[in-house]
Amino acid sequence: MSGEGAPVVAVDGTGLRVAVVAASWHEQVMGGLVAGALRGLADAGVERPTLVRVPGTVELSVACARLATRYDALVALGVVVRGGTPHFEYVCQGVTAGLTAVAVGTGVPIGFGVLTCDTVEQALERSGLPGSSEDKGHEAATAAVATAVTLRDLERAGSAT
Repeated sequence: MSGEGAPVVAVDGTGLRVAVVAASWHEQVMGGLVAGALRGLADAGVERPTLVRVPGTVELSVACARLATRYDALVALGVVVRGGTPHFEYVCQGVTAGLTAVAVGTGVPIGFGVLTCDTVEQALERSGLPGSSEDKGHEAATAAVATAVTLRDLERAGSAT
């Protein structure tokens, strides 16, 4: 769910247990992402989401793996800004593969709110802060809840047959 053409998703996540797992690097951007995710969960009717902080984006996968047994959905938030070394590619590839493996392996949806940007300015534009053009924290939370609701409905439909 990103940029132009993003769907408008309205979902009722009442009763779902959701955790937001957020990295700590780039405090201003992360503040916007976390606020957007919590706002998105409130908009979806999710009460009392859990917020878990980890040092960096690389740590999101292991934290989500641990939390997946206790929650219906997770929201992973982080920021990786390109630098002058290949570190950017390693982190982006690792976190994407790690979060995907956790979601597929556990069946618990993870809203992917990891910004992978060339500059801090690009990250700020996507952070959901006042004046930014996008709210990726809100989008990630909404995607996680919508997927959890879909999976719950599929499970109920399967048990009805």
